[in-house]
Amino acid sequence: MLESRVVETLAAVDRQAWDALFPHEVERYDYLAAVEAAGLEGFGFRYVLVEKDGRLVAAAPAFITRYALETTVDGAARSFLRGLGKIAPGLVALRLACLGSPCTETAQLGLAPEMRTGPERDALVRTLMSALEEAARRDRCGLVAVKDIPVPQADAWDAALERLGYHGVPGLPLADLAIDFPDIDAYVARLSPATRKDMRRKLRASASVRTEVRRDLTGLEDQVMALYAETHARGDLQFETLTPAYFTGVLARMGKRAACVLYVVDDRLLAANLVLIDQGILLDKFFCMAEAGRAHNLYFLSWFTNIGLCLDLGLTRYQSGQAAYANKLRLGSRLTPVTMRFRHRNRLVDAVLRLASPCWRPTSPKRPRRRRPRPPPRPRPCGRAGPGACCSWPCPCWGWPIRSAPRRPPRR
Repeated sequence: MLESRVVETLAAVDRQAWDALFPHEVERYDYLAAVEAAGLEGFGFRYVLVEKDGRLVAAAPAFITRYALETTVDGAARSFLRGLGKIAPGLVALRLACLGSPCTETAQLGLAPEMRTGPERDALVRTLMSALEEAARRDRCGLVAVKDIPVPQADAWDAALERLGYHGVPGLPLADLAIDFPDIDAYVARLSPATRKDMRRKLRASASVRTEVRRDLTGLEDQVMALYAETHARGDLQFETLTPAYFTGVLARMGKRAACVLYVVDDRLLAANLVLIDQGILLDKFFCMAEAGRAHNLYFLSWFTNIGLCLDLGLTRYQSGQAAYANKLRLGSRLTPVTMRFRHRNRLVDAVLRLASPCWRPTSPKRPRRRRPRPPPRPRPCGRAGPGACCSWPCPCWGWPIRSAPRRPPRR
C-alpha cells in the first residue's frame, strides 16, 4: 500500500535513499539542501514522499510562495497585470504550492526503478499530487502547479495530471549543446562564417581577461553578490532573489561537482559564473557580470571557457539555461520545450486562469536566419534611354563618372 507524507526539511530524508530515485539528475540531494539553507526570502520548502512497505519509492521537491502572475510575462500582459494588481492585488498575487524548486532547471520526479513505467508510475504521480494538494490546503494555497516539465519527461506526468484536471502552458525552453567534437577548432568550424568571424573578433578583444576557476569564494563574497545584484537588476523575468549563502553553500556542499569561474581585468572582478559538473553535464547556473564586462565580451568568453571545461573533463553536454536564446542558437545550441501545469482549487478562479493562460506564454525564441546574398543593383529608369526605359552601363545615373553619355541614334 502506498503512503504519502510531506516534510519541511530535506534533513528528514536519507541522502542515499533520495539520490537513488534521481540517478541522472545533476541537482540532487546536496544541491537541494544548499538551496534550502540559503534562506531565500518568500519561499518555504517542502519535500513530497511516497513510501511502500516503509521503503521510499517516489519523491519530489516542492515549495510554497506568493506568486505574482506578472513575474514570468512581459510586454502588454505585464502592464495589464500590474495595473490590475493596483486595483485588486488578490487577483494577481496568489498563494502557490508548486512541485519543483525555484532554483532547479526543471521539475524533478524521482521513482523507484521497478515503478518507472506503466500504471505503477501513474499511481505514484497521482499519489504525489494528492499529497501536494493536501499540503496546499493546509498552507492556504489556492494555486497548485508543476514547474517546467521538459518534453522528454512529459510521458511520466501528462496522463496523471490531465486526469487530475491540470492545464498546460509553455514555459521557457532549455538550451543545451552536445559536446561531440574533439576540440574548440572543430566546434568553431561548425558555426556559420559570419558567427566564426564575429567570435574570433570578440575573443581577440578579450585577450586581457584573466580567468580563474575557484571551488570556494572566501574573501570574494561581497564582490560576487555585487555582480549578482547588478545582473539581477537588469533582468526582465525575475522569480527568486539569491543570497550569499546560496553561492557559498552550493560550492561547499557539492565539492568537486561545482565551481565558480571568475573573470578579472586589471585586478577587478567583472564577472562570475557558477556551474555544476555531474552526470557528464556542465550546467551553467548563474552568470553575473558588471556592465563594464560588455566591453571585454565576457559572455562569449565564458561560453568558450565552459566548452573548454567540458572538453578537459570529458563531459558530453553543456546546458546553458533559459535566457539569451538568440546568442545560444547562433552558437549551435538546441532548445528543449518545457510545459508548466497548473490548476486552482477554486473552480471559478481555475476557469478564469485557464482562459487567461495564453497571456502567460513566453515569447518564442526565433532561430537566426542566414543572410541571403545581396542581389546586384537593378538598372534605374533614365531619361537618356527614353521615358520609362532603363539605361545600361555606362550612364551617369549608375553613379560612375564617365566623360560623356552614349548618343542616341538619330531618328529617321
